[in-house]
Amino acid sequence: MNRRGFLTSAAAAPMAAAAVSRMKLAVGCDHAGFPLKGTVIALLKQWGHTVTDCGTHSTDPVDFPDIAKKVCDEVLAGRAERGVLVCGTGVGACIAGNKVRGIRAALCHDTFSAHQCVEHDDVNLLCMGAWIVGPKVAEEILAAYLNARFSTDEDFRRRVKKLGEMEKR
Repeated sequence: MNRRGFLTSAAAAPMAAAAVSRMKLAVGCDHAGFPLKGTVIALLKQWGHTVTDCGTHSTDPVDFPDIAKKVCDEVLAGRAERGVLVCGTGVGACIAGNKVRGIRAALCHDTFSAHQCVEHDDVNLLCMGAWIVGPKVAEEILAAYLNARFSTDEDFRRRVKKLGEMEKR
């Protein structure tokens, strides 16, 4: 989808996620992401999605790789179709997710990236920074991410296949 097309697509409409097919989602955060995680989970449930909360459950310090592993395990086991991780900046969560074979994580702080990462790169783990985005922007990002579908275009499928080959090295 070109950029102009994106601006008028369903992904640009924040509440469009309510119309998307219901998904099983895994959500997790570290202590820095904890304040935003509750809002994320409530919103996803309001939209009719099934949510597995992989922690953490307080602002007590926790290592984000431990939570990322739990979320990634849910996705890889098929108990969740996609995952969402929230940490302070989202960077650490994204790095941790991308260390797991079969996970394609993207750090998204805008709706264009949130939609494009799924459409072009078949991303299955969205990472956000609670220190970067607030609840309203997170809502818009989630809507774009959940509305997006991996493209049927052979160019994108070929590239994602190459990513899988890189994981084997």
